Amino acid sequence: MDWQKDFAPLQLASTDSLPELAIAPLTTWGAITLIGDDKKSYLQGQVTCDVVTLDEQSSTFGAHCDAKGKVWSVFRLFHHNGGYAMFQPKSLIDKELAELKKYAIFSKVEFAHSDEIALGVMGSNATTLVDSLSEESGDVRRIDGGSAVKIDEQRWLLLITEASAQQIVAQSNASKVSEDLWTMHDIQSGTPLLNAEQQSEHIPQAINVQAVGGISFKKGCYTGQETVARAKYRGMNKRALFIVQGNTDNNIDDNAELERAVGENWRSAGKLLASYRYTDNAALALVVLPNNLDDDVQLRLKDQPESSWTIAQLPYSLQDDE
Repeated sequence: MDWQKDFAPLQLASTDSLPELAIAPLTTWGAITLIGDDKKSYLQGQVTCDVVTLDEQSSTFGAHCDAKGKVWSVFRLFHHNGGYAMFQPKSLIDKELAELKKYAIFSKVEFAHSDEIALGVMGSNATTLVDSLSEESGDVRRIDGGSAVKIDEQRWLLLITEASAQQIVAQSNASKVSEDLWTMHDIQSGTPLLNAEQQSEHIPQAINVQAVGGISFKKGCYTGQETVARAKYRGMNKRALFIVQGNTDNNIDDNAELERAVGENWRSAGKLLASYRYTDNAALALVVLPNNLDDDVQLRLKDQPESSWTIAQLPYSLQDDE
């Protein structure tokens, strides 16, 4: 894929303005696609979100759980190429695909690990670029080679063929950046994330799937529903996904462990799900923590004990308004 060689990390300080238009190949992300007459009903019985009511111009978060309500995958679901796509980190897909296929033999549905290219379009001019690719106006649009999906006001996902990806990149005047910038946006938006190390470890509410509309408490049965419902109606969930911020002179390891101060001692708090470090050593991360911590709790990285971290404000509420 020589066309991807020009993409490089953006040298960004925490006080810098973001590019008006940037494109990144999302190389650590992928999608599971499904087609077939029973695709809607089969998926409806497997995942937390309401597949039946999802229209072709919208996307939704969702989670797929085991029988105990622990999450195999958290994804963004949308209509794609006459079927559905479940956009998620590639590291989750092998296990997730195997679990989805378990009972598919009894239904007219076909799953596949998509070989399409995922491009992240970012910046204040992102929607202008997408407008040039499609005459449609929804949050999910058909474009040449695949689909464009609105993530937020500053971001679109393009899930497309490699030929279409090359053409869009070649014809655009966007800054060519690595997917680190997409990760930064995911962290700032408190996007529910999961990685392979933490598969089958958290219930959906512990990674805030309910806070972004990814759980329907009115749909019919699905795998793990009893645990998910009990966590809501009996208040059994004790954890949540948080944005944390700090400063560090060193790179942050994958799955780095965060510790919290307890008196004069330090105790394990959780492992980072994603992190981003600016050129001025400011840093952001996503981590699942106990949901009863004080806002001013002191945090640090276990392998960087001199670092100091705090909990930052989420852009959405964790309060249950229903």
